Amino acid sequence: MINDETRGGDMPNTLILCDCSGSQKLDAKALSNASGMACSRVHTALCTDELGDAAAQLKAGKATIACLQERQIFEELADELGLETPSFVDLRDRAGWSDEGAKSAPKMAALLADSTLLVPVVKTLDIESAGQCLIIGPEAVALSAAAQLSEVLTVTVLLERAEDIPLRRDFDVVIGQLRSASGSFGQFEVSIDALQMVQPFGRGAPQLTVPRDGGRSACDLILDLRGDLPLFHHKRDGYLRADPRHAEAVSKAVFEAGQLVGGFEKPFYVAVDPHICAHARSGITGCSNCINTCETGAISADGEHVKIDPLVCAGCGGCASVCPSGAITYEAQGFGYLLQRLETMGKTYREAGGHAPRLLVHEAEFGGEMISLSARFGRGLPADVIPLEVESLTTFGHAEMLVALGCGFAAVDLLLTPKTERPPLESAHALALAISDNAAIRLLDITDPDAFSEALYGQEVAKPCAPVLPIGNRRQVTRLAAKALRGAPDAPIALPAGAPFGAVVVDTEKCTLCLSCVSLCPSGALLDNEDTPQLRFQEDACLQCGICSHACPENAISLQPQLDLSDAAFSQRVLHEEDPFACISCGSLFGVKSSVERIIEKLADKHPMFTGSDNAKLIQMCDKCRVEAQFGNTSNPFQGAARAPTRTTDDYLKERES
Repeated sequence: MINDETRGGDMPNTLILCDCSGSQKLDAKALSNASGMACSRVHTALCTDELGDAAAQLKAGKATIACLQERQIFEELADELGLETPSFVDLRDRAGWSDEGAKSAPKMAALLADSTLLVPVVKTLDIESAGQCLIIGPEAVALSAAAQLSEVLTVTVLLERAEDIPLRRDFDVVIGQLRSASGSFGQFEVSIDALQMVQPFGRGAPQLTVPRDGGRSACDLILDLRGDLPLFHHKRDGYLRADPRHAEAVSKAVFEAGQLVGGFEKPFYVAVDPHICAHARSGITGCSNCINTCETGAISADGEHVKIDPLVCAGCGGCASVCPSGAITYEAQGFGYLLQRLETMGKTYREAGGHAPRLLVHEAEFGGEMISLSARFGRGLPADVIPLEVESLTTFGHAEMLVALGCGFAAVDLLLTPKTERPPLESAHALALAISDNAAIRLLDITDPDAFSEALYGQEVAKPCAPVLPIGNRRQVTRLAAKALRGAPDAPIALPAGAPFGAVVVDTEKCTLCLSCVSLCPSGALLDNEDTPQLRFQEDACLQCGICSHACPENAISLQPQLDLSDAAFSQRVLHEEDPFACISCGSLFGVKSSVERIIEKLADKHPMFTGSDNAKLIQMCDKCRVEAQFGNTSNPFQGAARAPTRTTDDYLKERES
């Protein structure tokens, strides 16, 4: 979760300022005018000598403290006074400690405005852990860890071999080879081959059962001390690992394992709307972007849609950024809330006298540390660079990059972390560049604070576009931002393969207007016409999922990634049409003339059922006339013998009298 600020819905009464022993310049009047918040006088040592002033300010009413470094001191102070915990905003590291700190008042105002926004409440999932812990690793390290945890957890140690099985019974020891592990915190499942268990009876050294393969067991958490490849590719709650050669790392993992017993809450990071999911239709697979992006394996196919295991989901949000239909939404930091933050910061910065702000998107741990180190020991952030902390960088897809530019930011930089999944961001970056005509959007893969600062100070950007009001879903705001950035281009914008925007191209020589593509299109981009054989298309609704091209029996459909910013994208245009066939009986129009003529050519006088009879005429009739013609047909091969007349009571009596 975001930890650089505590946001609330009500505007705080007072902003408590401190220049940190004179190391930064703060203009209380300018900040008050720019943010609309009442500011205290500028303190110098608020966390030490002037702590009494802080207490008085907290007693006076709701307040925000412009210091994050000593947050714990002020929280403890509020607790001692029996007051509500104050909110915090970091102005020092992100603005004040900078080569351009003297002119950072507009940025400080933007950061203050962002800190007052109400954070949406995120739904959580309750997880119960009974403390059943499986420890795997070398004998000496694993048994030592088990001895430490046996007082708080129910421990089982899995060893591949054991020279000396301990006689103590406060934890269990089994011998075997771990074949697989699945599940998540509170419901892990493991499969073990060559499983041998200790016999709990007998004199002398403990005896083992006969080895058997396929042993299965469940546990709440796993402590992996093998120092080998991890059991899971991505971080998973309840799975702890440490190198057995590093005692400090092992001790830390053992301590963390000891805390994982009881009740816990896990956020529902993402939500799925199956009604607009474009994964599959009638067994034909279309979009699988989310499945291909998810590194944890939390997403799987569920018929025509996808499902997400909330216990396995790590909250990276990459699935939401690549979903073309918006069926998957990131709930931990909703898209609407992000739009509100971008619009608020950009607007406040401009109203405070700033021009052409730049946006720096970063994660809390790595990005916060880079900003802090750069501020303390280097040049800090430029005065026009506004940092935006997000839950996960992969949630910041092409739509977010473009809408940031549409909100009046002159440039957007994303600070990658060593753990960032590159492919989703690289694809989103390429798409955003294509739509924006190579605007100033960068992925900064930098781990040195000084190089980080130089990359920001050395950037030259063009004048930002006129800000737009970001309203709508990800597809809508993408189009809105693109029009603000590029105006109305003469032709559709060519996009990279796999883009979620584009057109459908139909080979009219192959298309028979069977309309199977229309019945399977998940977004309604392909339509028919009830009155005439016609295939129509509405481009703004097309997701480029590919179901239509896969379903076409004639291979007549192909996809063309592009973005048409004109109003023509919202209208229906005809891709292919033909004349209907006139029924030879009633004259009503039905079917496709070329298809009926093709069938007649192939069947009439060539197929046994259509040779030397009037059956060939049935092909040229509408449904109503065909039924009427077949009703009186005596040559029906499925027709049975004539039905016996109904016998009545009078018939029976006459037969008896005669």
